[in-house]
Amino acid sequence: MSDAESGEKGLIYLYCVTDREPAPGHVAGIAKAPVVVCHHGLYAVVSAVTGEEFGEEGLKKHLSDFEWVKVKANIHNKVIEGVMEAGAVVPFKLGTVFKTDANLRGWLEKYEEELKDLLSELDGKEEWGLKLYCDIGKLRAFLGTQDKEVAQMDKEIGASSAGKGFLLKKKRDELLDVLVDKKLNEYGQEMYDRLCALSMRARINKLLPREVTERNDDMILNAAFLVDKNELGGFINATNDFKDRFSSSGLSFDCTGPWPPYNFCALSEKQHGR
Repeated sequence: MSDAESGEKGLIYLYCVTDREPAPGHVAGIAKAPVVVCHHGLYAVVSAVTGEEFGEEGLKKHLSDFEWVKVKANIHNKVIEGVMEAGAVVPFKLGTVFKTDANLRGWLEKYEEELKDLLSELDGKEEWGLKLYCDIGKLRAFLGTQDKEVAQMDKEIGASSAGKGFLLKKKRDELLDVLVDKKLNEYGQEMYDRLCALSMRARINKLLPREVTERNDDMILNAAFLVDKNELGGFINATNDFKDRFSSSGLSFDCTGPWPPYNFCALSEKQHGR
């Protein structure tokens, strides 16, 4: 892509870098259709965008617009997923731009070996995500039927006067609070450890609030795993096993993938403005 192609006062928008020549032309881009910039065996998939929309001030304004971000992120990911069909990619976050073609090529030159090493490491692997949610009310009810100490307290409450029963019920609720915290930690750790053993790398991400998940239960684990494609069957079977074991205890699972390997590309942290 030449400076003329990016347009006067335009910028070059970077989706991803790969080491196998992609053909992204059939996919709609952020602005103009994606094209490929080749440099020493690396292929940067890019689009020409306007400085008004993706320059520092424009991007700052648009990133606070949820609908704009949603639409652009969907296009951004579809372009990357199309390139992923041909091989490993190093994905870049929404809004990664370069001022000129020379800036982009200079950046590819600077990180050439690092990019090639990363692409070699990612070859034949996929990123999968696991989000674990819990309906705390259902888990409390489940533990109330399973724990012997709680069951004994229920018997004592039933045989007590109103005053003593009130105090015992308060102690029962406190006991269940402790049990819920303990079990949530145990369940989350067990699942994370088992999936770690079935993957090449793993990462725990921040828990997302209900306003983001748009769910009525609480997220208790948000993890990403880099899985060898040849071992994917075992990974999926393990998540299905968790669903079978914990379906009656208020836990639910969201296992999704394959995703662009954002969680396992340190280069994706290096952002626009070059």
